[in-house]
Amino acid sequence: MAPIVSDLAAIVVPGDMDHGDAADALLADFCRGLQGLGWRVGGLAQRRLPAEGGGKPRMQLVDLRTGQVFSISQDLGPLSRACSLDPGGVARASGVLRQALADRVQLVVTNRFGELESTGGGFAAEMAALADAGIPVLTVVAHRHLEAWRRFTGGMGDELPARLSALQAWFTLAAGRAAPRGGRVMRRRWLLQLPLALAAARV
Repeated sequence: MAPIVSDLAAIVVPGDMDHGDAADALLADFCRGLQGLGWRVGGLAQRRLPAEGGGKPRMQLVDLRTGQVFSISQDLGPLSRACSLDPGGVARASGVLRQALADRVQLVVTNRFGELESTGGGFAAEMAALADAGIPVLTVVAHRHLEAWRRFTGGMGDELPARLSALQAWFTLAAGRAAPRGGRVMRRRWLLQLPLALAAARV
């Protein structure tokens, strides 16, 4: 019997999102490897930049296909301990996910399943629509949001460790339902090339 794989998968990181930088770098490596093979990868990667004058780092989302940058941080001052996430910036970035759905890409990455998505906001609607269309979706979830992730996926979402080999294994199975340009023969060839390409992306 073939392994069962979900169209929704999340890299699980311990504790809070402050520990998610390594997962962000991992996702970036993974996506570059796939794009180098010709897979149509869309969505949003996250990066953090030091705040001028101290305070919380500034968060940005980057469109994986165009490089367009969206700021999702509010400037609350260096002494603020309040949540600096800008819902307006998230809403503007959500158009990237809707475009990826319209273009029928073969993998969509969302930066986080976090506080907003846990209550049905953020990118939750776009993620659900993508998965409903059969497009694999990969994100990052902190352990404190894991129960909300399980409710969102009905307990069917895959939970992955932060290892390149785990992402490779999940995508190899998930991509089996959607061939890249060139049809089924080319799909098999590209899947066989996947381990080498992902290893090269880390060099």
